Amino acid sequence: MAYRVGWFSTGRGAGSKGLLRTVQENINAGNLDGEIEFVFCSRDWGETDATDEYLRMVEGYGIPLVRFSYQMYKAVRGMPNPDPDKPLPQWRLDYDREVMKRLEGFRPDLCVLAGFMLITGPEMCRKYDIINLHPAAPDGPAGTWQQVIWKLIESGANIQGVKMHVAIPELDAGPTATYCLFPIRGSAFDRYWDEVKGKSIDDIKKSQGDNNLLFKTIRQHGYVRELPLVVATIIAFSEGKVKITDDKKVADGRGRPIKGYDLTNEIDGAVRGKIQE
Repeated sequence: MAYRVGWFSTGRGAGSKGLLRTVQENINAGNLDGEIEFVFCSRDWGETDATDEYLRMVEGYGIPLVRFSYQMYKAVRGMPNPDPDKPLPQWRLDYDREVMKRLEGFRPDLCVLAGFMLITGPEMCRKYDIINLHPAAPDGPAGTWQQVIWKLIESGANIQGVKMHVAIPELDAGPTATYCLFPIRGSAFDRYWDEVKGKSIDDIKKSQGDNNLLFKTIRQHGYVRELPLVVATIIAFSEGKVKITDDKKVADGRGRPIKGYDLTNEIDGAVRGKIQE
């Protein structure tokens, strides 16, 4: 039986489409012995043009599509967005329950958050094995990719990475499932480190912001690894090299606890020649 992947997305734009396209193309090419069992989208037709394009892509692939609009549900309940630093309120937990009802006929082996702009609540995290992409090394900073890079620059870091972690209700706090690492020192970086030497992060942000060349180079080296890591992660799970245990920890193929499955060599090979070293 093919390995079954559940796919969760808000379908906001090019990134969401790129993730779906890349995984589906690897399935079609036979690189991944599995299938996307369903795509769940937290928007419905007509909310944005970008999401409509995404939904048409899903239907074009013939993947079962399940839609349930978060924004519409929130409006009906008359509630503001939840505070991400507090436990999810009851109405938000109710939304997750409505989602799970709509997915009752599916039995995914693994679920992937692929541009899904909602925190998964406790019940959903218990029901499914869910992984999410985070643009940092296993012990790296939390936050958005922008926040991660600024923290790396501020601390004078030597190493950056990309990881996929088990989704738990606490944002970006689940155990690492897979990861890759790469140096942010060397010929591609050193002259830009020299340019920020002695400057405060606040000064760099104020004068250059995201256009700072060190910032942009770190992002480039991380971004090019994200899609290969997603694909390699699903393949590793489908081949039984890594798994999520009943208590939502990560184990190797023999069931031994691990602190993430290292895919650095595979990802380095996938990006070789695509970026300046």
